[in-house]
Amino acid sequence: MVLEQNLSLVSKVNRLLNWGHWFTFFNTLLALAVTSAFWLAEPLPVSLPGWLYLLSNWLGHTAFLCFLFFILTIFPISLVFPYQRHVRGIAAVLATGGLVALIFDAYVYQSLGYHAGSASSEQTIELLRQQVVTNLRNFVLITAAVAALLLVIQLTLSNFCWKKVQRLQHSGFGRPLLALFLGSFVFSHSLHIWADAQLKFDVTKQDNVLPLTYPATANTFLARYDLLDLKQLKHDRAERLQRQTSWQSVQPLSCSAQTAPAFRIYVVQELNQAVQQQLVQQGFAVSEQHFAPVSSELALLNLVYGQLELTDSSAVLQQAPAWLAQQQQVRVGKTSDWPAELGWLQTSTQDSQAQLLFVGQAEQLQQLLQPDEAALVIALTASHPQLLLAPAPMLVRWSGWPDRKQQPVTQHLDLLPSLLYSSGCQSNWPGDALQVPSALPKLNLTKHQLISFKKDKMTVVRDDGSYGVWSAGTLVPLNEKMDLPVLTDALKRIKAP
Repeated sequence: MVLEQNLSLVSKVNRLLNWGHWFTFFNTLLALAVTSAFWLAEPLPVSLPGWLYLLSNWLGHTAFLCFLFFILTIFPISLVFPYQRHVRGIAAVLATGGLVALIFDAYVYQSLGYHAGSASSEQTIELLRQQVVTNLRNFVLITAAVAALLLVIQLTLSNFCWKKVQRLQHSGFGRPLLALFLGSFVFSHSLHIWADAQLKFDVTKQDNVLPLTYPATANTFLARYDLLDLKQLKHDRAERLQRQTSWQSVQPLSCSAQTAPAFRIYVVQELNQAVQQQLVQQGFAVSEQHFAPVSSELALLNLVYGQLELTDSSAVLQQAPAWLAQQQQVRVGKTSDWPAELGWLQTSTQDSQAQLLFVGQAEQLQQLLQPDEAALVIALTASHPQLLLAPAPMLVRWSGWPDRKQQPVTQHLDLLPSLLYSSGCQSNWPGDALQVPSALPKLNLTKHQLISFKKDKMTVVRDDGSYGVWSAGTLVPLNEKMDLPVLTDALKRIKAP
């Protein structure tokens, strides 16, 4: 009797597991339809390896996600609670919840460019809040209708697979389908190892398209067997990353009014403590967390051109910026031979009337500053042994300048857009016009680093793939992971639509 009961239990469990495999297969087909939305949110590949990786990764990784979901949910329930009606109902509800979560993640990815998760919880909640505030009724109706439809489909699939499990087992489709999904999974990872070693960006740029993707890379796998020189790989990657890709070009200024700028910017070589104290006594306030490049060329590129270092900066600095010829209110001048990098900028006795003025020595400020004049005084460069963008002194005497709570971090890249905005001109600058700050995180690019700011957190990504996270206020290294949502949002400032 005990033996018969045990055989009956084993038979029930065996049939439930067979049913679960086919139930998972049909859900994989549904999931493939949903995950195709992730690829529609990205540019399609342009090479054969890119297309091979897209197709194999789409099939293999989607099947892997569904199989993992089966192993973590339906499989243990079938073993612990082997009652077919209850298991089939619970599985239908769980599968509905899984597909709803996948659809929601696809919606977040389409809207924001990254997946929902703990790292992007702030942005995801804000996205949901916007939907609730703008159209709560439709949002609730659509969500409820999709969930109800999926639940009906899951119950139908569950019942179909249970009734037809024996026929499905003998259909001959099982092994070819398993070979297809397993082969796609292995092939996609193998192809990614090759693409990572050969710097085939058409493949590696697809790394984070699907949720929970962790593709195999060549860095450690091939280096372990002395098949790859990591130093050469870093050098080749650095050269590739320096090439201009699909960054949007700076558009001509759009000037609605020709009004006098609200303030002037004085740039000096160095702001020591004595000069800063004098300025504070004259009504200037120290602006905390202002960042400037360590390189003078990058500092001039940010200040005078409002640009990032995407090309050879020394060649750019030899030509006057295009915005000078597009408006008449904001001018650039210098009172000495400094800075030498701006070959087109001539020294003149009338340069004291310029709105962006290079003074040279800080002691000359007292001769140029007018009483109660709205002005900013900044040092051209910062100094730091590790970072290429670091805190630099900036003193402000202007009532329209945002306070620390409104604009916690500023950089040289923001000053020209702010000055032009005050004269009625604006463009698609990568920096902020601080009178109307963007909600996107701050961004700066050098030849070898990408720097992003979000509140008090500064993330630096180097061209060899390494990164670091610091406190923007104290420059203390933080033991935190790279915040991909913040970097993605920051890159929206310059990514071509």
